[in-house]
Amino acid sequence: MVMSWKKTACVLCVNGCGLEVQVENNRIVKVRPDKDSLISEGYVCRKGMNIAFHQHSADRVLYPMKKVGGKFDRISWDQAIGEISEKLKAILEQHGPRSLVSLVGGGEFSFLSALFPARFVRRLGSRYNYSAANQEFAGRFWAHGLTLGNQGIHFTIDFENCDMLMFVGKNPMMSHNFPQARRRLTKMSEDPDRLLVVVDPRLSETARIADIHLAIRPGTDALLIKSMIAIILNEGLYDREYISKYADGFNEILPWFTDFDVKSALAVCSLDYDLVVSVCREFASRRSCLLDDLGILMNRHSALVSYLLVMLLTICGRIGVPGGNYMAGRGTGPDVSDPGVWRTVSTDIPAINGMFPPNVLPEEIINDHPDRVRAVITCAANPLRSYADTTAYENAFEQLDLLVAADIVMSETASVAHYILPCKTAFESWEGTPGAGFSEVYARMRAPVLEAEGEQKENGEIFTLLSEAMGLMPQLPEALYEAARFGDFKEYRQKLTDYMIANPESGGVLDLIVAKTLGNAIGSTHLASIFPRFIQMQKAREEEAVRAGFPAGPDQGLTIYQAIIDHPEGIMVGIRDPEKNIETVPTEDRRIKLYNSEVDDWIRKVTSVDEEEQLKVDERFPLILMAGRHMDMNANTMMRNPAWNEGRRACTLAMNPADAERFGFTDRQMVKVVTEAGEETLEVEVTEDARIGQVIIPHGFGLVYNGVKYGANVNRLTKNTHRDQFGTPIHRYVPCRVEAL
Repeated sequence: MVMSWKKTACVLCVNGCGLEVQVENNRIVKVRPDKDSLISEGYVCRKGMNIAFHQHSADRVLYPMKKVGGKFDRISWDQAIGEISEKLKAILEQHGPRSLVSLVGGGEFSFLSALFPARFVRRLGSRYNYSAANQEFAGRFWAHGLTLGNQGIHFTIDFENCDMLMFVGKNPMMSHNFPQARRRLTKMSEDPDRLLVVVDPRLSETARIADIHLAIRPGTDALLIKSMIAIILNEGLYDREYISKYADGFNEILPWFTDFDVKSALAVCSLDYDLVVSVCREFASRRSCLLDDLGILMNRHSALVSYLLVMLLTICGRIGVPGGNYMAGRGTGPDVSDPGVWRTVSTDIPAINGMFPPNVLPEEIINDHPDRVRAVITCAANPLRSYADTTAYENAFEQLDLLVAADIVMSETASVAHYILPCKTAFESWEGTPGAGFSEVYARMRAPVLEAEGEQKENGEIFTLLSEAMGLMPQLPEALYEAARFGDFKEYRQKLTDYMIANPESGGVLDLIVAKTLGNAIGSTHLASIFPRFIQMQKAREEEAVRAGFPAGPDQGLTIYQAIIDHPEGIMVGIRDPEKNIETVPTEDRRIKLYNSEVDDWIRKVTSVDEEEQLKVDERFPLILMAGRHMDMNANTMMRNPAWNEGRRACTLAMNPADAERFGFTDRQMVKVVTEAGEETLEVEVTEDARIGQVIIPHGFGLVYNGVKYGANVNRLTKNTHRDQFGTPIHRYVPCRVEAL
C-alpha cells in the first residue's frame, strides 16, 4: 500500500516550518520538509523532523479526569463541564472576579488556542490573563508603548535588503525565530559585502559564524547600548533628516549622554573600545537592522535596554525603512499609568499589553488579601516546569480552591490539578500557525492529519462549552444554525450579519456565536474562529489582497478564507508597501517619542561606577547561571519523550575550562548547582562555549516521563522574586555555586 504525504507544519517553535508526514495506523511514521511551503521552502531543523515524539507520547491524556482521593478518575465531558462551572460560579459569587485567572502558555505554537481561555475569564469579569508572553516580553511591551505608542508592536527585519545585521542576546542559529534562519544566516556570513555582528557573553553558534563577536560581560547590556548611542551622538553619525521628520524629544535626550564616560563603561562591559566604535560607525552608515532576544529580555535592566534599542534605531534612521526594522503587530493594552488598568493585588504589577507575568502568580495565590487568586485555569501551560521557582508554584497550587488544566498530556502541572480537560494536538485539529513575511503577507491554517484516539476536543470547543455552561452564550436563532449547516459561506455571512445588526450587544461574544454555529457545522471551532476576520476586511487589507491577486469586491474576504482552507502549506494573502511602514507609528502625531520622563532617572543611573558596584560577586555564589539555552535538543516542555535525544548529552552544566580547573571539576563529573531558590544535580560539560564566570543549564528538562525524571529542572534554581519591576524573571543573571557530589 502506498501511503500519501499530508501537508502540515511544525509546532515546536514560532516559525512553524512546513512539513509533510506519512501516517500509518493513525501514527506519524515519516516526516520530511515541505518544499511547497512559501514560508520555509523545504527548510526544517532537527526538532521538526522529530515531531512524532511530540505527538505520540505515553503521557497523552485521552479523557476528562477528576482527582478523587489523590488519584485521577475518568469522568464524562458533561460531568467535567458541569462540575467546573458550578465550582466557578460559587468561587466568583463568594470572592469576586479577581479570584479567577487564566494561565496561558506557549504549549504548541498554535496561537488560536490561546485566545479562548483568556476571553472566557475576561467575560466572567476577570482581567487576570497570565501569559507566557509576559514571562519574556513585558519590558519590551512597556518600552514600545512609551516610544512607539502601542505596547503590542514588535520589530521584524528586512533581511533580504539589509547589509548589516546585529543580534543582541540572540542566537538564531539555535532559536531560529525567523524563517530559514540557519540557511539564510550561513549564506549571509559568506557574503563579503554584508556584516553580521553578535552581542553575546558566550561563543554561541551564531557568534561562531559572525564577522564580529562582542563578548559582553553578563548583565552589562544597558551600559553597552548607552555607550553606542553616546558614540554615535559624539561623532555626529546620527541621521538628522530622519530624526527631524519622524522623531520627537531628540534635544531632551542629549543630557543623558553628555559627559558619559564611554571608555570606562565599555571597560566594565569587558569590550574593546575601538571595536565598539567601529561597530557604531558601520551601523550608522549601512542599511542596518537588529534583533534582540532573551539574552536581554530576561536580564538586568531589561525594559531599559528595549527602550535604548528603539533610541539607537531611531537616531540611525533605521525604523520603518528598507533594509531596517519594520514595525509589525499591534496590542490592546492601555498605558500602565491609566488608573483603570488592573494591577496584581499583592505584588502591584500592572497589566502590560493586557497581560500579567506568571512569575508573580505564586505570591498572588499565597497571601491574606481578600481578592487573592483562588481559581486558576491553565491552557497549554506547564508552570511547574516552564516558569520561575518551581518550589513556589508547587506550594501555591496546593492552596487553590480550583485548578483546571486543559492540556494534551499529563504534565507536571496537570498532575496536581483538580480537573484535566484533554485537548487535541495541533495535528488532530484545525490550527493556525503564524505566517511570515512583511512585504509579502502569508497565512496558513493546517488541517488535521490524525484522528484523536480518545475524547479529546479542540481547545476552542472546550472553552465554548464552559462559556455556555456559565451562561455566556446568547440565545441564537435557528436560521443561523441552518445557514451554517447548509455550508454556503455567503449565506452564513448574511445570516450572521443580520443577527449582529439586530443584536449589536452580541459583538462581545462573536467568537462564541461562530463557534456554536459554524464551528459545529464544519467540525472545528478553530477554523470557524477566523471566519469573522473575512466578513468585512479593512481597506488597507483589501488593497494588499488585490496586489496578491484577490480581486476587489464584496466576496474578497470569503475567497481568501476558502483559499486558506485549500492551501495547508500556506498562501500569500497580501502585498504591503514597505515604504509606508514609517507612516504607521501609532502615536497621536505619528512620531517616535525619544524622551519619556519615566526613564530619565533610570538612564542617568546607568554609569560605569554604579554598574561595577551592582555587579560585585557574592562570595556565596561566585558564578553566574544562564538559566535557559536554545539548542537542537530542547523545545520547552513539549518534547517529553527523552528517546528523541537518545545518545546525546542533552542536559548538562556547560562550564568554561578555566572555571573547571579553578573549582576542580572534570568533564562528565556529577555536580550540584545551588542558588537562592534551590538545587539541582547534573553532569558538567567542559566547553569553550561557556564564558569564564558563567555556567549554562538548558530549559525544558527535569520532565517526569513514565514516572522517571530526565535531566535537571532549571526553574528549580530560579527564584520568583529575582525579577524586575514588571515581573520578568532575570534568568540570564542568576548567582549560583557549583559543588561536587
